[in-house]
Amino acid sequence: MKHFAAQWIDEWCQKSGWTDWFFECSQYWAFPPNAVMPMPIPTQVLQAIKAEKGLCDEEKFWCFSVVGMAILAVVFTYLFASPMPLIAAFIYGAVTVARLENEMFEPPFLTDN
Repeated sequence: MKHFAAQWIDEWCQKSGWTDWFFECSQYWAFPPNAVMPMPIPTQVLQAIKAEKGLCDEEKFWCFSVVGMAILAVVFTYLFASPMPLIAAFIYGAVTVARLENEMFEPPFLTDN
């Protein structure tokens, strides 16, 4: 899952002088100023962008879909008198949360600063 909107990355690249950005292997790459090889966009930059902009549209869609699934599960659990819809909603929510987790963002207490 992409955790950043394309316009956010494009905006930062134009402002910082980086060119021809692309997404590959779960990382954003671009050509730094006066460089001939692409480099990964620094993690600190991506963290700052995420802190400023928040969730992208794809992440918002997945969050709202989990809430919708939970509401439907409660209704169907009541109608069918079965816990299976709640179990399915729990599984869907767990998978979605795992997809939303971004491995590049470690909590501050885990870093070596």
